Amino acid sequence: MSKVNIILLETKGNICNIMSADQLYAHSKNQQGKWHLLSQHLFGVGEIMRRFSEDFYNGKVSELAWLIGIIHDLGKVHPGFQEYLKAQTEGMKHPKVPHSPWSASFVYRVFENFQGRHMLALPVAGHHSGLGEHGGLQANICENYCEQGILEAMFKTFKETVEIYPHISIPSGLTDLQRELLVRMLFSALIDADRIDTEKHFQGDNSFWQETKPTLIEMYETLQDNQMQLISQSEPSLVNLVRREVYENCLASAGGSPGFYRLTVPTGGGKTRSALAFALKHALSNNQRRIVFGIPYTSIIDQTASIFRDILGERAVLEHHSQVIISDDEDESTIHLRLAEENWDFPLIVTTTVQLFESLFANGPSRCRKIHNLAKSVIVLDEAQSLPVHLLKPTLQVLRDLVENYETTVVLSTATQPALQSEYLPELQGIEIKEIVPDFKKHFNELKRVSYQRLPGLLTIEELSQEIHKHDQVLVVLNSRKDALELVDALKGKNVYHLSTLLCGAHRRQVLEEVRRCLKDKQRVRQVRLISTQVVEAGVDLDFPTVYRVIGPLDRIVQAAGRCNREGRMPKLGRIVLFELQEGRHPRGPYKAGIEEARMLLEEYKTLDVLGEPHIYEIYFSRLYKTLGNDMDIKRIQKKREKMNFPETDKAYRLIEEETVPVVVRYGRYEEALEAWLKCPNQNNWRKLQQFIVNVFAWEGKGYIKDGLMSELIKGLYIWEGGYDNLKGIGGFQRDPSDLIV
Repeated sequence: MSKVNIILLETKGNICNIMSADQLYAHSKNQQGKWHLLSQHLFGVGEIMRRFSEDFYNGKVSELAWLIGIIHDLGKVHPGFQEYLKAQTEGMKHPKVPHSPWSASFVYRVFENFQGRHMLALPVAGHHSGLGEHGGLQANICENYCEQGILEAMFKTFKETVEIYPHISIPSGLTDLQRELLVRMLFSALIDADRIDTEKHFQGDNSFWQETKPTLIEMYETLQDNQMQLISQSEPSLVNLVRREVYENCLASAGGSPGFYRLTVPTGGGKTRSALAFALKHALSNNQRRIVFGIPYTSIIDQTASIFRDILGERAVLEHHSQVIISDDEDESTIHLRLAEENWDFPLIVTTTVQLFESLFANGPSRCRKIHNLAKSVIVLDEAQSLPVHLLKPTLQVLRDLVENYETTVVLSTATQPALQSEYLPELQGIEIKEIVPDFKKHFNELKRVSYQRLPGLLTIEELSQEIHKHDQVLVVLNSRKDALELVDALKGKNVYHLSTLLCGAHRRQVLEEVRRCLKDKQRVRQVRLISTQVVEAGVDLDFPTVYRVIGPLDRIVQAAGRCNREGRMPKLGRIVLFELQEGRHPRGPYKAGIEEARMLLEEYKTLDVLGEPHIYEIYFSRLYKTLGNDMDIKRIQKKREKMNFPETDKAYRLIEEETVPVVVRYGRYEEALEAWLKCPNQNNWRKLQQFIVNVFAWEGKGYIKDGLMSELIKGLYIWEGGYDNLKGIGGFQRDPSDLIV
C-alpha cells in the first residue's frame, strides 16, 4: 500500500481574508432560501464517495475515494467564487471563477509525498471539465494555481471539515491499465456523489434519488410468479419445452460466484427471459446491486424493456437510449439540467452497447457519471457476437478488470458465440467462462426450423423486388439503409413496411405491432412485406415463413434466420434465401471483413446446413480475429490508457466513428413529451421523450440546420423541421450511418 503524507501548512489568518467554513458556500440559495455550506457539501460528497467505492478492490480504496470527495470543491474558498455565487443569487452578472484547478493544486502541494497523488488530482481537476492527461496535469497546475494565500484558506477549510483523518492508501502492484480504470471509476463516483448532494440541497425531499424502487428479491419473486403463469398458459410444443429447459438451467447455474458466463441459446429459445432469471438470482446469491442489459440495436431495446416492464413494473426498469449532453460548466443557471443526467441508479438498466462501452472509455463528466454503478453488477451482453471488433482488445480487458477487481459478473448471451479466448485475443486467456446451459448443442438440434438456399448471381434492386412479389409474407434484411429505402420504393405497393433507425422508437414499436398482427391473423393470410436493416435481426420477436438476407457477416445471417418459423408451427421448415446485390452497400471495416470471411466459409462448406451448427461460429470468429489482428485495437487505445491520456482515449474509442446528436421528430404525442421535458428536465421526462428521438451525425446536422430541416431547441437537443413519412421516417433526407445509436 502507498500511504498519504500530509504537509502541515501554517495558516496566518491575514491572507485572502480567510473565513471559517460556516461562512463559505458551495451553492446558491435553494427555494427555502438556504445556502449550501461548503463544509456541508464537502463532507456529504465524501461520505457518498466512501459508500460508492466499497466495491472497488474489496473496499481498499474507500478512504481514498472519501478524500477525493472532501477535496473536490475546496477551491470554492476563492473570494472570487464566493462573490460569483452571491451575484448569481441576486440576479447579477459576474465572471465565472473556476474552482477545480485550485482544488487540484491543493492536492499537489499538500500531498506531495503521496505516490498516488495523481489519482487524487485527476478526478478533482476534471470534475467539471473532464479527465485530463496525466502527463500535463502537474505542470499546468504548478504554473497557474499556486497562490499561497488561497492554499492556506483551502487547508483551513479542509481541517475544519475533516476533524478525524483516516488512513489513506491505494492497492500496490496495479498495472498501468488497472490504475487507469481505477481513476476513471473514482472520477465517476465523484461526479455522481457531487451531483446527488447538490440535488438534495436544491430539491430536498422531492429529490429523484429519494424515490423508492423495487428490490432485486421483489423482482425475482415477481418473475418467478410470471413464469409459472406463462407455463400454465403455454401450449405444449418442442419450442416451449426447450425454453423451459433453458430457464431452469439458468436458475441452476445462478448460484456460482461472480465471473464470466456464457449463455448459448438458439434463436427463439427464450434467451431474454432466461437471462433475466439468471441475472436476478445470481445477483441475489452474490449480494450484487443491479443488472445491466447491453444491447446492440434500438429495436431490441424497445422490445426488451417493454417485456421487462410488463413483468416487473415501470419503476424497476431504466431504458436508456441516448442522452442530451448538458454543459459541464459551473453556471448555476444550468444546474437543473445537469441534475437530469442518468447515473444508472436503478435495479435494472436496458441500454445500448454503444452507451455502455463508450461511457467506460469516456473522459467527460456526463458520460462517466454512471460507470461506477457497474461495480458489483451483473452485465448481460445480449447478442455478444456484436461486440465492437475494431475495439475488442480494450473492451475485453476492461471487462476482465471489472470482473476481477469490482465484483462484476459478465454474461455473454447469444446463439452465435464469438471466440473470445482464441490465440489472437490474449485479454481473456486463462479466464474460466462458465457455460450456463451445459447441453446447449442438443437445443440447436431440436430447434432446427429453417432450411437455407442461395440465389445465383448478382441481383439488381428491381430483380429483388420481383422476387419479393412472389411472397405474401416475407422479411428482407439488407446491409444498409439506402438499400432498404430503394427496395421500399421499388416495391410500390400496399402492405409494405420499413424498419430502421430512420424511424423513432415509438414509430418502430407501431410498425412491429402491426406486422405481428398481420402474421398472427389465423382467419386469412394477410400480405406483409417488411424491408429492414440489421436492427431486426437480433432478438426482435417476429415469425415469418420466408426471410431473404443479403450476404453479410455469418452471425448476421443466422440471426436473420431467427425471424423465420420462430415458433416452429409451420408444417415444414421455414425458408432462408441468401442473395447478393449488384450494387449493394455495406458498412466498412470489420463488417466488410466479416462479409468476406462468410463468403469464403460458405464456399468451403458445400452445404448450407452447417449454418445451423453452433461450432461453425467459433471457426468463423477465430478466422475473422486472425484476419483483423492488431486492428482489434486499431486506434491503439491501450497505449493511450497506459499513459493515462484520458482525452485521447475518449476520442479514439468510438463504436460509431462520428458524433451523433438527438433530434425530436414530429410523430405521435411528441408535443406532450417535449413540453414535459422542457418544463421539467428530469430522468423520467427524458425517458418519455426518447421514444420520439432519431439520432443524426453532428456534421449532417449542421447541413440540415442550414437547409431548414432541423433547429436547436436547447443546447444539445434539436427538433426535425422537415417531413416525417409514415413509411420511411426521416428517410428522404438521412444519409447512411450505422444502425447503432449512442
